[in-house]
Amino acid sequence: MRIFVAGHRGMVGGAICRALQARDGVELLMRSRSELDLTNQADVNAFFQDQRPDGVILAAAKVGGIMANNTYPADFIYENLMIQSNVIHQAHVAGVNRLLFLGSSCIYPKLAPQPMAENALLTGTLEPTNEPYAIAKIAGIKLCESYNRQYGRDYRSVMPTNLYGPGDNFHPENSHVLPALMRRFHEAKRDGLSDVVIWGTGTPKREFLHVDDMASGSLYVFDLDRETFERETEPMLGHINVGTGEDIAILDVAYMIAEVVGFDGDIKTDPTKPDGTPRKLMDVTRLQRLGWKAQIGLKQGLSETYEWFLKQEGDLRVA
Repeated sequence: MRIFVAGHRGMVGGAICRALQARDGVELLMRSRSELDLTNQADVNAFFQDQRPDGVILAAAKVGGIMANNTYPADFIYENLMIQSNVIHQAHVAGVNRLLFLGSSCIYPKLAPQPMAENALLTGTLEPTNEPYAIAKIAGIKLCESYNRQYGRDYRSVMPTNLYGPGDNFHPENSHVLPALMRRFHEAKRDGLSDVVIWGTGTPKREFLHVDDMASGSLYVFDLDRETFERETEPMLGHINVGTGEDIAILDVAYMIAEVVGFDGDIKTDPTKPDGTPRKLMDVTRLQRLGWKAQIGLKQGLSETYEWFLKQEGDLRVA
């Protein structure tokens, strides 16, 4: 089976490629951005007409944290809409019947009931800070649903919770909470600091999924026979949550990261800084009923991630 993985250089796309490479009978099609601009309709059309893949996994996206989303909202909605529209439509034109689209938990309303179930989609107002990105992702889901309804395609969507693991972004200013905390504790140990201060009260709870579990869950959904998948996902017509079904307070995960890194100083909170949403947990009942469950515990996943970080950041290695 020839599978085109769009976004193979990203954290999730890379994990999916590693999992597929371990399989027999799979040929991976991969193109870097310099080789194939997914925002260019003509280029994407030419690629699909030439390569004719048997399946597509759409993990490519323009992503970023709150600051980037607030600063470049037009870039986020435009580039993601173009990538999704071009890949999904040209896959259809080329006769590709199986496609998997990777979305985001931000598609759900800001005040959605917890845990967030698939049927919460479009039931309330989105989080304003990343609304353009979320709207693009919702459009991707609806594109897949629409090609299924009109043309009988088998295009599916998976909605991951907060992801972490090898390949994550550890930038000091625009990384997400786990890599940001890991880097801060790492640098605090390296520099001999006595304490680390985390934003807010530390009480908000978040769910974290290792990227290798995300790859496993995504491919599980990709592989399911159509009848089984549609029976479980109706009436949503094709999107399903991927997560652990468990969450943890930010302060508790900070202590866990400090232990993994080996930082034995104090951890302080700064209640003058914003906490964000009190809780953000995915309802993974549907995927568990289909037979898949996350396997990598948070402590194990953080240890593996820190080992990867040290290998990538040799100049920051702790003695």
